[in-house]
Amino acid sequence: MESTSKAFVDQCWGDSIVPTLVDYIKIPNKSPAFDPDWAAHGYMDDAVSLFEGWARKCLAGLPGATLDIVRLPGRTPLMFFEIPGTGRVTEQDTVLLYGHLDKQPEMVGWADGYGPWIPRLEGDKLYGRGGADDGYAMFGALTALSVLRAQQVPHASCVIVIEACEESGSVDLPFYIDHLADRIGRPSLVVCLDSGCGNYDALWMTTSLRGVAAGTLTVEVLTEGVHSGDASGVVPSSFRIFRQLLSRLEDEATGAIRPAALYAQVPAERVEQAKRAAAALGDSVYTKFPFVGGTRPMADELTELVLNRTWRPQLAVTGFDGAPRPGDAGNVLLPYTTAKLSLRLPPTLDPAAASATLQKLLQDDAPHGANVTYTPQAASAGWNAPALAPWLETSLARASAAAFGAPPAYMGEGGSIPFMAMLGEKFPAAQFVVTGVLGPHSNAHGPNEFLHLPTGRRITQVIAQVLADHNARKTP
Repeated sequence: MESTSKAFVDQCWGDSIVPTLVDYIKIPNKSPAFDPDWAAHGYMDDAVSLFEGWARKCLAGLPGATLDIVRLPGRTPLMFFEIPGTGRVTEQDTVLLYGHLDKQPEMVGWADGYGPWIPRLEGDKLYGRGGADDGYAMFGALTALSVLRAQQVPHASCVIVIEACEESGSVDLPFYIDHLADRIGRPSLVVCLDSGCGNYDALWMTTSLRGVAAGTLTVEVLTEGVHSGDASGVVPSSFRIFRQLLSRLEDEATGAIRPAALYAQVPAERVEQAKRAAAALGDSVYTKFPFVGGTRPMADELTELVLNRTWRPQLAVTGFDGAPRPGDAGNVLLPYTTAKLSLRLPPTLDPAAASATLQKLLQDDAPHGANVTYTPQAASAGWNAPALAPWLETSLARASAAAFGAPPAYMGEGGSIPFMAMLGEKFPAAQFVVTGVLGPHSNAHGPNEFLHLPTGRRITQVIAQVLADHNARKTP
């Protein structure tokens, strides 16, 4: 199956997938959190229409397959595919495949000649917003099924869900999952193509995802700005109080989060996988990031860096308000300081409890009696994958060897995919394949994002093999 599958996949990607992704990158279909007027602007509908046009041509080779564009009132649209099985056809053997088509906002810092809505094909890389995160997913899933049909390899019944709200926390998705519950059934396998890879040399399986507790911290000391020469030494600086409050949460010397309640025990298996991942990646664990000058990573030991980004809580301050640009700043003591905080949480930690801990820690007993407000904005659970069934472990090893010429690698990811935690709860007996194309320098959410095309093609091959093996597995 391997050589024929590769040729089929390569032709699909070259002839139609890449040209369609080029058109997709041109569409500024930002997620609702970044474009509240998304419905009026119509870009999300443009992206759905583009995807639908390609998909319906593909479905012509999948007899009995259907596509519905589902629109619940007041919510982003969802593409829902049903592909009848050609092998086992039972409710318990359904496969659910997932992707999304909404995008992050523009972000500054794109290189000259590059841009979020400017597709640029250079060698193996397709630059532009959304191709890797996560525009390729629908194309990969449908092509994998087309490979099996073309070779008359049986597969179970499949449903494909392509949502349009993932970058906003998938807030619309639970309503669609409930709305379509009878048609989704009880999947025994869930495939998510919205994750990362440690490098482009192997299949990387995501074993866990961190959760997040995000919110806005505001420190107010004055009703208006006053002359710093008159007030400094009398009125406390809102920025100094802000620094004090952050020191309750984070050790400013090491970056370690202080409260024990924000940690979780790292399973022994995940520690061993982190060691193997660190050995495979070497210094690229940190050299993939665009460090400036002599900036060094937060630890010298590579395994510690892997665990830091996958299982330990870490704080990022992602936005500021209350201060003018330096060129516009006068000698004024600022009345307030506001910042957006994003606290990544261990995969198994309760996000609601963590958010409550954060709010109490920052608001109680404010220095100098300042007016301190922490407003929670997001609390999303992480996810820890169930143990791999023997058939799936064998399948992944075979598929990775055929597509990448290397065994699969296993590592947690530092980001969140809210969909995974929700599906983990809804389908506790399911097996999970979570992988993706977001490797070194691909820079999802940032400037110069790109899709590594060979990895997209290889993952398509992998999914075809896994679907075939899922159907052929022995069940009790």
